[in-house]
Amino acid sequence: MQNLSRKFSTVPIHKLLPSQLHQHRPHPAEIFSEFQQRRKLLEHKLVAVLDGCAGLRQVKAVHGHLLLHGLGQCCYVLTKLIRTLTKLDVPMDAYPLLVFRQIKYPNPFLWTAMIRGYSIQGPVSESLNFYTCMRKSGVGPVSFTFSALFKACGDVLDVNLGRQIHAHTILVGGFVADLYVGNTMIDMYVKCGFLECGRKVFDEMPERDVVSWTELIVAYTKVGDMESARELFEGLPAKDMVAWTAMVNGYAQNAHPREALDCFERMQCAGVGTDEITLAGLISACAQLGASKYANWVRDIAEKSGFGPTENVLVGSALIDMYSKCGSLDNAFKVFQGMKERNVFSYSSMILGFAMHGRASAAIELFHEMLTTEIRPNKVTFIGVLTACSHAGMVDQGRQLFATMEKYYDVVPTADHYTCMVDLLGRAGRLEEALDLVETMPIDAHGGVWGALLGACRTHGNPDIAQIAANHLFELEPDSIGNYVVLSNIYASAGRWDEVSRVRKLMREKGLKKKPAYSWVETKKGVIHEFCAGETTHPEYTEIKKTLEDLLDRLLANGYQPNLDSAAYAVGDDEKTRILMSHSEKLALAYALLSTDSVSTIKIMKNIRICEDCHSFMCGASQVTGREIVVRDNMRFHHFHNGTCSCGNFW
Repeated sequence: MQNLSRKFSTVPIHKLLPSQLHQHRPHPAEIFSEFQQRRKLLEHKLVAVLDGCAGLRQVKAVHGHLLLHGLGQCCYVLTKLIRTLTKLDVPMDAYPLLVFRQIKYPNPFLWTAMIRGYSIQGPVSESLNFYTCMRKSGVGPVSFTFSALFKACGDVLDVNLGRQIHAHTILVGGFVADLYVGNTMIDMYVKCGFLECGRKVFDEMPERDVVSWTELIVAYTKVGDMESARELFEGLPAKDMVAWTAMVNGYAQNAHPREALDCFERMQCAGVGTDEITLAGLISACAQLGASKYANWVRDIAEKSGFGPTENVLVGSALIDMYSKCGSLDNAFKVFQGMKERNVFSYSSMILGFAMHGRASAAIELFHEMLTTEIRPNKVTFIGVLTACSHAGMVDQGRQLFATMEKYYDVVPTADHYTCMVDLLGRAGRLEEALDLVETMPIDAHGGVWGALLGACRTHGNPDIAQIAANHLFELEPDSIGNYVVLSNIYASAGRWDEVSRVRKLMREKGLKKKPAYSWVETKKGVIHEFCAGETTHPEYTEIKKTLEDLLDRLLANGYQPNLDSAAYAVGDDEKTRILMSHSEKLALAYALLSTDSVSTIKIMKNIRICEDCHSFMCGASQVTGREIVVRDNMRFHHFHNGTCSCGNFW
């Protein structure tokens, strides 16, 4: 064969025998096959080049190359070209539409590229028009066609259109069992607020993957239905990191921190990896519990997982917030100082930490330090500095900062910023001024704004303005019992018992039940003990009661007098004193005195605002016991030391 080849290469073609000439020419089928291979190779190369295009000029160059090589009708490459133009935000009505109109026989994928482009850029009606034209031209849809349409319906929250397309998946046939179509259909129903419909689609799917399960699990967590989320999660055959993270974050976001920690421990036992999103949820749960034991534990996990706060700005910012809420402000600041990179969230978390601990000067100083960097303050940053001013009674400085927000930093004040200002003025006793600010603010006041005013009325005993604030709250938050309780207490403090009866009657008629007050305290081994107001069932209740009585005797001898106004009941003074002594934070304090070292700081967490009597009691207790006591209520931290509080009795 080799000799024959050499012979052919030296003999002129006109001297070859006919049989030899036939043997020398390639068969037409071989020529066509080689041509097809070269064409396919070129198509794949062009698609790869399009995938890396970063600008319109590059795409046009590829398009020119495509036309030059006779691929002007190649749907495979042109589909990629239109998808690339969509990715680059090139308007669909311009270049992509021109390309599409030049194709004589567009295939389903090219039609779908146009449908997808309009579904992303809008209007959705144009996306639907293309689908209609596609059907009229006799071209059948593919699964990507329906997924693009469902995504468009979800983005514009048009469930009616989504239902019509759902019907088409059945009428066209072959798509009811399509996993990808089913997943995007679930997503559409969930986004439109029809979770039950999404669940029905899920239940009827013959095949599901982890995406199907996780979409619904996340949807249930967002509406606070953790029971349904847990039921689905437990039924998931193979749980990946995304599914586990959805549960951890769901529990954390719905104020179930213990369950979040338990879920994370199960995740670790299952050998599933951890990312920074999982850690953020876990850190949030630890912050809610406020326990130092868990704070140090989660930081160790972050370090071992390769997401230490020194290198990872997301985890570092979350840890600053966690340590602040666990009462460990020094640890929060150490994390902040050790971060190699800081962003607006790092600074904002630290500023908020200083604010909630009553360190107003430190918060404002850090704010000014931030202004010397390239980092610009955002809405959260200003909430932090305004809160700091509010908790320290710095009215003038707070006003100045509020005035600079939009003028110098392009941060338009939101209702949350007005809440801070109303709180600032209200705490300072300027209730009329605070009311005037609410009534003249350029945006609608939400419940937080009126709630801040109502809280100030409780502090300064103004039932008239309280009634104005409460009336607005009853409209905005008709089922929030806290507003009724605060108004009732304000009337009780003013001795208006008829008004107290009227408010309590309203509560009964609405079927509202008072949120139980409870406190929890961390003991020596990191075990958390929880106490409800009036609780007598604790195994060590006898010792707790005796410790509390002994402490009360010492405080009375030192000048303490119970603040009977804090017991908003029409009963005798002795009964009021008994009620005050059964407040949850006092029970937690007594237990801590029994179960912790005499030199350790006592940290108590509380789910509602600390009352005036308990605040006075803690001040006295810190003096007679020589212990530092830290109480975190739903507003801020109180550091009691040697008879005084970090809030300066301004809270």
